[in-house]
This record gives sequence, structure tokens and C-alpha cells, in this order.
Amino acid sequence: MSLAVLYSRAATGMAAPQVVVEAHLANGLPSFTLVGLPETEVKEARDRVRAAILQSGFEFPARRITVNLAPADLPKESGRFDLPIALGLLAASGQIPGRLLERYEFAGELALTGELRPVRGALAMVLAAAGAGRAFILPEASAQEAALAETAEILSARSLLEVCAHLSERAALPVAQAPSLPPAAGAYADLADVKGQAGPRRALEVAAAGGHSLLMSGPPGTGKSMLASRLPGILPAMTEQEALEAAAVQSLTGGFRIEHWRHRPYRAPHHSASAVALVGGGGLPRPGEISLAHHGVLFLDELPEFDRKALEVLREPLESGRITISRAARQAEFPARFQLIAAMNPCPCGWLGHPAGKCRCTPEQVARYRARLSGPLLDRIDLQIEVPALTEAELIDAPPGEPSHRVRQRVEAARQRQLERQGKANALLEVAEIERHCRAEGKAEELLKQAIARLNLSARAFHRILKVARTLADLDGQAQIGSHHVAEAVQFRRWDRA
Repeated sequence: MSLAVLYSRAATGMAAPQVVVEAHLANGLPSFTLVGLPETEVKEARDRVRAAILQSGFEFPARRITVNLAPADLPKESGRFDLPIALGLLAASGQIPGRLLERYEFAGELALTGELRPVRGALAMVLAAAGAGRAFILPEASAQEAALAETAEILSARSLLEVCAHLSERAALPVAQAPSLPPAAGAYADLADVKGQAGPRRALEVAAAGGHSLLMSGPPGTGKSMLASRLPGILPAMTEQEALEAAAVQSLTGGFRIEHWRHRPYRAPHHSASAVALVGGGGLPRPGEISLAHHGVLFLDELPEFDRKALEVLREPLESGRITISRAARQAEFPARFQLIAAMNPCPCGWLGHPAGKCRCTPEQVARYRARLSGPLLDRIDLQIEVPALTEAELIDAPPGEPSHRVRQRVEAARQRQLERQGKANALLEVAEIERHCRAEGKAEELLKQAIARLNLSARAFHRILKVARTLADLDGQAQIGSHHVAEAVQFRRWDRA
């Protein structure tokens, strides 16, 4: 009897627990048994592994084969276990030496020709394996992605034969290197394309500086979507940790691209998206749009057209920055620290408030339309503004707006003040931190008291006004919140004033 032991990684949410692959050969009628809660994709590895071994010039063992994927109570999915299973069979049958197996972890899907295909979640696997002290052997495409982590030695392989040659010490596999990429700032659309709209541009700058959520309401064609798409270009550059976290989430769906490294994610799901599409889910939980927008922007256009249940599931992630998906047999947690930008029309036909007077909606229709958005959800949106229609002169004769790089300089300066003062963006401040860093004194305090009394603000709205006022003071480079900062912050709460 012969036995080979190898190491790989599973995928459970953002976690990548270690999986021990045990390949055992015994006498008896030829058979191939896979145990350890394998899903359908893993069970199909038997046929892929058999063909890949034969096409690579090796002999497939004509014995009783048992492959165990431990721990037995952890579900295993995808084709990532093809490579360790094939290597285990070759080592157990003596066709390759097994003395080096314990130095590495393996993941890769095999083609019938023996070529290696990329796997999902390579970056998450490598981040989880950083403390194990082993190098990781991955398919070439996945190795480039994993090398961005710089936390472990990553070896790149194109085929089963190359891995076998490396383990036999005949030809070493190359160490994967992260590619050098141009700065991300030039990849975004420029805010200079937006003509006029001084008020909405100001709101966008405030949202970027403090990490605040933003709701824009206005007739069709006023530039709401255009403004939203320019937000990533004025946000501060991603830190190494933020870039790794965002890339790791995207890698779980196979959607990460090397050329998008350090680019702020920008997700704009259609309003027909379900609650599961937004927050994630499925039998084997996968991240949804809010997690794919981690450390980036989630843009919801035509906000009232989304299913109300889908919108309500955003309330908890907006506060906590994470989402936990629970199923009967398993649970997965994904990060969801996204910046919500939403847009809507002011009425069902969209033309309420337009200078042309096109709207024919009754007050009852307008009220029903706006009632599609719940009070608790609106309460969690820091900035709520109107985007008016452009006049003919603004549309034709207005000069280009201020470019993104200039706005980004002010945003980065304001964000740096926040990091030096409290270690996080203003939008993330907790109640105790608001009391410490966002106190309004003198005339500013009096103005705030008047706003609370007249607008009947909730405690959450009160705190959000304070955080926005703190951001406005940071943009002005002032240590104290002034009355004009409070006044402007109150003006940004359009729905509280309606």
C-alpha cells in the first residue's frame, strides 16, 4: 500500500482553510473514490486527472484509489484540487518523488491535455497561506494575481508535466513576479467633462473627502450618472492593504484583472438586481455587488425602481462594513466597506421641477413614488441633493469644469487630516468619536440646535450632519467646525428639509 500527502486550500467566504489531500493506493479491483464532502466539480476531477496523467506520459495506477480531502466536514468545490490529486497519485505510485511535497501548497484545474487552467480565489488563498511557511504552486495566470500579495513565494506552472519536473528537481519552476502597472489615476473618467452643476460637484467633492454616501435627485439628462462615474477619479489613492482586500474579493468570482490593480472598484448593478445579487448568497455563498465594491463605489441608478426588499438589506452593511450570509449548513462573511452613490428621478415621469414644465404627475403619485424609499434607508445617506436641469447657456457655452486631479488634491489633503486626527474617514466615526472630534461650539452649536428643532432630525441624522460638517471643515483646513459648515451640512440633507 502507498500513501501521499499534499496541501491545498478551500474557499469559504473570504477564508481559505487548509485542505490536506491524501492519496492512497491499495490492492484490489481498479476504482477511484473521492471522499471529504466533494461537490460535483470536485467529483468530476477523476476524469480530468486520469486524462491529464495519461496525456503527460505517465501511467495511471490500475489499483484501488482513495483520495481523501480533509477535514471531512468542510465542503470542497471548484476544480482547484485537480493538481494536488494528480500529484498525489503520481507520488503514491512512485512515478515522482514525494520528499518535496510538504514544502508546497498546490491549486490548479487540469485540462485533459495536462495544461493548467486558472482558479478562482488565488489571491485569497495565498493571503491565508502566508503564515503556513510553504511556497504555493499555481497556474501561470493565477500566479501573477497571487504575486501581488508579496506575502509568500509563488511558483508559476503551465502544465502538470512542469510541476512534476520541478518536484523531481530536473527543471525549477519560475518564481511569479507581480507586473509593473501604470498609476490608477489616469484610468478614470475626468470630472472636467461635467459642465456647470457647481452644487452637485461640491457635494461629490465632500462625499469623496469624507467617504460619505450620496443621493442625487433630478430630471433625466442632468448628469447624475456622469457625476457618479467621476467619483472614483477624485477619491484618494488606494493603500496596499485596501488594494489587496478589494482584489481578494473580486478574485473569488474570477472577476479580478491584473490591469485593474489599485483601481477603485465601481459597480453599477441594474435596478432589476435581486437582494441576493446585491449582498451575495447562493448554496455556496459568493460575494454580491456590495462586497465587489469593497473600498470602492456602489452606484444605484433609478433607486426607487429597485425592489424594496433588495434596498432594505443595504441598511446593515452601510453601518457595519461587512455582510454575513448564513445558510443551513454553512456561513460566510464578506467585507462590504463601500461608498453608496444613488440617483433617482423626482417623480414617476421624471420631469418634476424641470423649467419646461413637462411634469403631469399628481401630488399623490409623487408621494407614492418617493415612499418606495424607506425612512431608515434615507436616514443612512449622508448627502441628499438635487441636480437641476442645465440652462441653454450652461449647456452650450459653459467652459469645462475643474479637472479631477485638482479636486483630488483637495480631497487627499482633507482625508490626510482625518487620518492624522482619528485614523479613519469621517464617515466611519462611531458615536463616541463624533463627540470627541465633531463638536460644534458657539454659533455653530446654536445653529445645529435650531436645525434639530425645525427639521425634527433623528439621532442618526444629527450625527451624520456633524460628520459632514467635520468634512467641510477639513476641506477648508480648519480645526473647528464653524456655523457656515453646519449650515452647508444641513443644506445637504434635502429630504429632511422636504
